[in-house]
Amino acid sequence: MYICRVNLTYYCFKVKTVTKNVLKNSLKRIFLYRACLYRLKMMGVEKVFSYTLAEEAGVTPDQVRKDFSEFNIRGNKRGGYVLSDLLEKMEALFYRNKEHNIILMGMGNLGLALSKYSRFVQRNMNVVAAFDIDPYKQKARYDIPVYGMDRLKEIIHRFKVKVAIIAVPEISAQQVCDELVRNGIKGIINFAPVLLKVPEDVVINNINLCDELESVIYYVHNQIRNEGLKNIELLYGDMK
Repeated sequence: MYICRVNLTYYCFKVKTVTKNVLKNSLKRIFLYRACLYRLKMMGVEKVFSYTLAEEAGVTPDQVRKDFSEFNIRGNKRGGYVLSDLLEKMEALFYRNKEHNIILMGMGNLGLALSKYSRFVQRNMNVVAAFDIDPYKQKARYDIPVYGMDRLKEIIHRFKVKVAIIAVPEISAQQVCDELVRNGIKGIINFAPVLLKVPEDVVINNINLCDELESVIYYVHNQIRNEGLKNIELLYGDMK
């Protein structure tokens, strides 16, 4: 909140700020635990302990218990956790008992791929429409309807949409983001390679695929370099 004075009058106004990735590490680990639990369930496991889940997820038992405590997931220290109860509590965290309507901004290569992603439907997330400024894409046949930006307000209100995916070029991402916020969108997944500015009451997760790949490349090459240094040390050790 900022306050400024013009002549004898004071004005208060909100300024958009760059919002960092909102996903806490603990929440990311909950996703990981859930995936491990589903795998264990397929193997016929009915009860798990923190050390079992920790081994599956690659963390410590203390970390598992700490994460569970943060999200109010309780269990019996001696008796462990009933796997089905754990999954039920985790699904409740993400409102899996409700359907969530989502819109997609941009029908380029990435947008088209996202529009065909079947796991959205499996998790009660319905991509009800896409938007693109290209008239050809608005007339073409896709799995979901594609509209021009002039229909944005109508579709958001008709389907009570609160979450949107941005998959447009960097140059237009902020403008698209502003239009979404203006029409009541409260959560955004942004795939454009730029940090978007939004009001404090809007949740945004910026995902830069190139950054993700470069981080993996960095660790791979570091590992190769460290292994090379170890081999050199072993070689010189044998020569002594």
